Amino acid sequence: MSWLSDFFTGWIKDGLVEAVMERFENMFSSINGQIGDIAADVGQGPMDWNVNIFNMIRNLSETVILPIAGIILTFVACFELIQLVIGQNNMHNFEPVNLYKWFFKTAIAVFILTNTFDIVMGIFGLAQDVVNQSSGIISGELDAGVDALEQFRTQLEAMGIWELMGLWLETFIVSLSLQIMRVVVFIIIFGRMLEIYIMVSIAPIPLATMTNREWGQIGNNYLKSLLALGFQGFFIMVCVAVYAALVQAIPTASSPHGAIWTILGYTILLCFCLFKTGSLSKAVFGAH
Repeated sequence: MSWLSDFFTGWIKDGLVEAVMERFENMFSSINGQIGDIAADVGQGPMDWNVNIFNMIRNLSETVILPIAGIILTFVACFELIQLVIGQNNMHNFEPVNLYKWFFKTAIAVFILTNTFDIVMGIFGLAQDVVNQSSGIISGELDAGVDALEQFRTQLEAMGIWELMGLWLETFIVSLSLQIMRVVVFIIIFGRMLEIYIMVSIAPIPLATMTNREWGQIGNNYLKSLLALGFQGFFIMVCVAVYAALVQAIPTASSPHGAIWTILGYTILLCFCLFKTGSLSKAVFGAH
């Protein structure tokens, strides 16, 4: 009867090995797909992500916010002219060149205000070009290879039944955790895009203050915030590139248990780094 026991033992063991391998490969494919989804989502600009939302935001900005920005620009220009007159001893020491400077600054301010959307989209276009180039660099680095998976299978076949059962349970827990992490990544990526739309919608008001010395900090900080949001996508791609390189080496780990839990550890690290990209980008560009 020993041959019968060996047969069932071998049959159960083979089944567990195949189950663990299938789940491990599914986890790895899911991770690769998730990395690809991140690259695709970050690689889209405000216009490409959702055309309907983009058109709504543009219409809102041009019909509701732009008139308010025009009033603010008028106030700022008049306030600066009054300061210019008073500052020259009630025009007793007034030089005509100062008036020409005021006309020139006001003309620039009007030009900026009337071309607000083009300026904002130009900033995001620059940042998006950097993101898309980085996306092309990391593509093709997410495949572990057949040899590495076969090495992993060999390690599984050397285990006993109870160890394989424990490993199967571990893969179930990690697979469930990866699904939770997918939701977290979704919130981070799409939250960034929503923040971009909100910033774009209010663009005329801060840009209306750009040419004034006292009020110009509002517009300058707004442009810094736009640059920070745009290049946050680049920092996200850097995190994904590092994560892809780390995940690629997982199947060659000496311990299958370590490989399974390393996947979870790297994914948690990725989520943490993605959360930090926003504050890091603002710190780099001095936005607040």
